[in-house]
Amino acid sequence: MANRIKVLIVDDSAIVRKIFTEELAKYPDIEVVGSAPDPFVARDKIVNLNPHVITLDIEMPRMDGLTFLRKLMKYHPVPTVVVSSLTKEGSSLTLEALEIGAVDVIAKPGGSYSVGDMSAQLVEKIRAAARARFIVPHQRNVGSAAAAVEAPQALSQTTNKIIAIGASTGGTEAIKAVLTKLPHNSPGVVIVQHMPANFTAAFAERLNNLCRINVREARDNDTVVPGTALLAPGNYHMLLRRSGARYYVEVKTGPMVHHQRPAVDVLFKSVAKYAGANAVGVILTGMGADGAEGLKEMKNMGAATIAQDEKSCVVFGMPKEAIKLGAADRVVPLENIAAEILRMV
Repeated sequence: MANRIKVLIVDDSAIVRKIFTEELAKYPDIEVVGSAPDPFVARDKIVNLNPHVITLDIEMPRMDGLTFLRKLMKYHPVPTVVVSSLTKEGSSLTLEALEIGAVDVIAKPGGSYSVGDMSAQLVEKIRAAARARFIVPHQRNVGSAAAAVEAPQALSQTTNKIIAIGASTGGTEAIKAVLTKLPHNSPGVVIVQHMPANFTAAFAERLNNLCRINVREARDNDTVVPGTALLAPGNYHMLLRRSGARYYVEVKTGPMVHHQRPAVDVLFKSVAKYAGANAVGVILTGMGADGAEGLKEMKNMGAATIAQDEKSCVVFGMPKEAIKLGAADRVVPLENIAAEILRMV
């Protein structure tokens, strides 16, 4: 096939290189054009083979993956899927890689993380990376805590509004761009970002250090309160519930939805049911259709809804599907979404 996605695998583990090569060979739209045990070999193969996507380990000898990624993004940008270990250190390094310019992340196979699970996710992430709109890394950090949007006077600690956000490929930077602009007394926020287990805690911690609001990984039965954002933990669905005047989240396992757990649709549909017109729904960059139906249900129940515009998306998949369904009240550039949320609440 002339239009196959050419992939270069960069990993110091011969076993990982072998597993990835064998698994990707099962898909007719993907061609592994080569592999490399370290960045020095990878550099030459990138020039000679011109891959569309690379998978990159970030813990390697001779030159670490982050240093290589910085050089790659500066001199020869290639859409990159980071392969990381399920450790606290690995999670932290992965988030830094996403900030530098990596498109997505996948966990290394091993332990309870089966090759079958890895194969399906790896293929999806490679396809998304191949379609990704490359945004210059220094332009991705839109907004900062210092430039936070001030809340209107109407916002108060007694607000019963809920902000629900869903994202996938490119979403870590998009979510950061939105949350860093929210004021300390923002309505409570619930978020689903497609990420592997163990990475969401590190992502929440990093956001918490950057934002005026508190951000943390959700736990079952956590109350949703103003000034706090709860991030669905990797490999668990998160649903909004209500008991009297109290909103809280239910964190649970269950079947994957749109091949995802957590799934945006699961969150959005629960927000539609329990918050109705008291909610604002936001769907950000990502591949696929997860969240589109849920956002439509939110709109049908009276919620205000926002979709990120095509130009500012890394992958215009999820917002596009929501727009096609008529689920979005407004289609907004990433840099304006926080202000639009505050206007709506």
